[in-house]
Amino acid sequence: MLEIGKKEFWFVVGSQHLYGEEALAEVKKHAQEMVDSLNGSGKLSYPIVLQEELAVSADKITQIMKEANYRDEVAGVITWMHTFSPAKMWIRGTKLLQKPLLHLATQYNEKIPWATIDMDFMNLNQAAHGDREYGFINARLNKQNKVVVGYWENEAVQTQISAWMDVAVGYTESFNIKVARLGDNMRHVAVTEGDKVEAQIQFGWVVDYYGIGDLVKVIDAVDEDEVNALFEEYQTLYDFDYGDYEQATWEKHVKVQARQEIGIRRFLEAGGYTAFTSNFEDLYGMDQLPGLAVQRLMAEGYGFAGEGDWKTAAIDRMMKIMAKNQNTGFMEDYTYELTPGKEAILQSHMLEVDPSLAANKPKIVVSPLSIGDKADPARLVFDGKAGTGVVVSMADFGTNYKLLINEVEAFEPEEEAPKLPVARVMWTPKPDFHQGVKSWIETGGGHHTVLSLNLTVDQIETWAKLVNLEYVTIK
Repeated sequence: MLEIGKKEFWFVVGSQHLYGEEALAEVKKHAQEMVDSLNGSGKLSYPIVLQEELAVSADKITQIMKEANYRDEVAGVITWMHTFSPAKMWIRGTKLLQKPLLHLATQYNEKIPWATIDMDFMNLNQAAHGDREYGFINARLNKQNKVVVGYWENEAVQTQISAWMDVAVGYTESFNIKVARLGDNMRHVAVTEGDKVEAQIQFGWVVDYYGIGDLVKVIDAVDEDEVNALFEEYQTLYDFDYGDYEQATWEKHVKVQARQEIGIRRFLEAGGYTAFTSNFEDLYGMDQLPGLAVQRLMAEGYGFAGEGDWKTAAIDRMMKIMAKNQNTGFMEDYTYELTPGKEAILQSHMLEVDPSLAANKPKIVVSPLSIGDKADPARLVFDGKAGTGVVVSMADFGTNYKLLINEVEAFEPEEEAPKLPVARVMWTPKPDFHQGVKSWIETGGGHHTVLSLNLTVDQIETWAKLVNLEYVTIK
């Protein structure tokens, strides 16, 4: 499984020297109690680390933000205005901050203590006052920070913080995404093209091309014992469907994919790549189009897209990071179901459907592929899971990139498809089939997408704002 390393979030508390040392000691005490409780809640995706020095001066705030930028393990900063913190102090540090920022609009106490409230309490607990001052400067600086409002012990608030954490980690890790293009783009297809230099500037993605011969050399060097060992692993994980093949012939085809899996993984690891593409028109020297091999690598967390679509491969990897590689994968629109009241879209691909979306135990099937002019490839066949999800597609419109976002309702297929030798996912776009499909087409949404049943529209929009990306949401 691909790992991203240790990640944490800094918790920075805003105040000022005006309140005196005794009051500031109380602020620090409250902050420590909150951080300890949040970390112990079990609701957050990553730990929070309290910055013990309070943000009480421009110099201190600038120092904290500079250090947050420098530390690779820091994925973002959470700020809380315990008291009133004059916003001019925040300008320099906030402008310098290059990590995602969340403004937690909360306060230490849940209720106003009417029986005991006095001016000492009012002066010390000014979150409502401080939030407005601090919020203004972030808006003026166009910081694109997230704002979460509510009592910090509330489960809904903690869930929102955790969801933002996942996006923040996806954003910071996006600058470590490297895509290996194994072969070029599919000929004559428009949506898979794009400006790679601009993508690296705006999103941090490195996209490198390799001739298929570079990969074939690595695949051919895989030892036979390694192939046999991996085949035995397949036997423990999947059902084997021999179909009309002799068992020995069937196993030979599957072992081609096992060899490809080992070789592709080895190739990607050597170059530090976390995403890749392939293309059925560019298979010189390969026995089969990678199918099972690609599906297995996607299950480990590698981003992927077919036909050389490096943009979708990079988005796939990033969304897998956000979703912790759960229920998230590359998709392609194939066939409509147009029966009134049952309208839906069948999602699949020639071979490479992500098994993280499998609702049932996958089976390995070997079947001819009518394109590519290669031997019959092996692939995992299964039905997709049900659930509310988000579908994302990116296209280069010449002057800018645009992200298309659509909320969908996925469901498990109700009918068998005994002659369909590929995995299938079914969904209905929102707000309804007709409007969803129409809006997607009119706004230029591509046929390659990434589906996640774990992420939300809000999370994708949050990422788009962080990278200054135009987006259209259909929901």
